Amino acid sequence: MKIAILGGTGEQGFGLALRFAKNMNHEVIIGSRKEEKAEDAAEKVKSVLKGRGIDANVSGLGNSGAAKEGDVVILSLPYQYSSIVKELKELLAAKIVVSMGVSLATVIGDKPTRSLPPPQGSVAEMIREKLKDSRVVSAFQNVSSEALENLDNPVDCDLLVCGDDEEAKSVVMTLADEIPGIRTIDCGELEMSRIVEQITPLLIKLNIKHKIKLGAGIRITGI
Repeated sequence: MKIAILGGTGEQGFGLALRFAKNMNHEVIIGSRKEEKAEDAAEKVKSVLKGRGIDANVSGLGNSGAAKEGDVVILSLPYQYSSIVKELKELLAAKIVVSMGVSLATVIGDKPTRSLPPPQGSVAEMIREKLKDSRVVSAFQNVSSEALENLDNPVDCDLLVCGDDEEAKSVVMTLADEIPGIRTIDCGELEMSRIVEQITPLLIKLNIKHKIKLGAGIRITGI
């Protein structure tokens, strides 16, 4: 499967690229506004994994090229740049698009421990409004980049997944379950992302308060 990560040069997107590229069953395409930056990130992923004896299938393209090539397209874009997806609407039509954005108040110069939800209620719902012909799934908001990049250890975190398209949601959950230490949990309809996205500021606060190096995660008991 071709997994495209738009904004894959950022910390969390890069961590996902590492984890998915480590599984040699997938081709990973890193997207960026600047293709050269994406190419550099792809080479870095290859170098890290080559040191572990893994010949990863990773490439870098501009965001539009990555959107066109990907079977599953993950949006690892800062909230203030999420409007870029409207420009890619035709390229993303009928594709599974994963929203992992969180509307932190840093966009207005406030603290990262506060949120600033869009009028639609969540970033995922905002993305769905812009991409009416895509199959939007919400996931990966609460998995830290530090945990993803630490390939020596499993990611100790449940992944809360929301979406209205059951088949698309199942594909995303199957992919995420391949990452060691992650357990996916189906949280229902896409509107539940309003709650899931609000967990991120809390985790950021816990990281700061308790000086958690690999990033706080979340576990759901009783399932």
